[in-house]
Amino acid sequence: MESTTIERPVPESAARRRTHGGKKGFAVLFLLGVSVVVGCRVADVDGFTPVPQLLAFLPWLLVPTGLALLLSALARSWVGLTWGVVLLGALAWYIEPYGKAPQAEGTPLAQVRVMTSNVQFGHGTDALIRAVDRDRPDIVFVEECQATCMADLRDTFGDLSGEAPAYPYRQAVEGYGSDGSVILSRFPLKAADPIPATMGMPGAVADVEGNPVRLRLAHPMPPLPGQLDTWRRELGALRAYAAADTRTPTIIAGDFNATQDHAAFRALLDTGLSDAARLVGEDRTPTWPSRTTPTIGAQIDHVLVSAQDFSAREVHIRELGGTDHNAVTVDLTLHERK
Repeated sequence: MESTTIERPVPESAARRRTHGGKKGFAVLFLLGVSVVVGCRVADVDGFTPVPQLLAFLPWLLVPTGLALLLSALARSWVGLTWGVVLLGALAWYIEPYGKAPQAEGTPLAQVRVMTSNVQFGHGTDALIRAVDRDRPDIVFVEECQATCMADLRDTFGDLSGEAPAYPYRQAVEGYGSDGSVILSRFPLKAADPIPATMGMPGAVADVEGNPVRLRLAHPMPPLPGQLDTWRRELGALRAYAAADTRTPTIIAGDFNATQDHAAFRALLDTGLSDAARLVGEDRTPTWPSRTTPTIGAQIDHVLVSAQDFSAREVHIRELGGTDHNAVTVDLTLHERK
């Protein structure tokens, strides 16, 4: 004789609790993840992997926070709703650009146009050459410029061009892959020692119409898992360079592999530097990866200037073919200190 199993229907209230419990669980996971990142931002630390990587995309944490709020509302979780609203407020506080930063206002001494571009192992060199021909910057900082890139720039803009060189002065760290970097200049350059780093960070002192200006190309190690100490150390070396001489006008430009939401980058700014993009209200415009900008991305390419010496009039962020970084061109005015 066969036995018969009678399935009893689950009470509607129990089914509802089970469904709401799942929504609450996912909401809590989203809120916990965002809370860790926001907590590090509030505490002014970069934390551990994956926090530094997520800090680069801080504005996009609004997405999981909004999803957590939606799930909390569907689950009728007042705790989740309150938690989510607090996180939204914290994110809004750090994301919202509250006006332009103050600019130098002394007597103008010179106009300087600066460009920085990471050409991704030299693949974007041809596009960079066209951009330089179009924008005519006075100083060009080029990251990931390996041997072929160096040769192409020398042939096009240097003494080998057969004409008066457009950029007769250069300071470089030769290298392969991502290691090579070069500063091209219309202004005379006095060589400065490069900062010891995984990738080339050459430096120089430029004679800008009779005014000495310190130049430093920035290209610290990216904050990869297992490489955070190197990333912090190399950003710290840039900070030490900036702090070593606060009386001479200074420009530090390049691929910093860091955004304004990283504590290590803000420590560099605390030496008396301003981000030119911040000066003109463009400090949330992404520069990497170029395939998804401006919709999704991070601003990791910067032109930093000594706040007492420079004002910025305009910033152009343009996509270049062959590289995953957008180029940044800035029009600066060098002022006499008050």
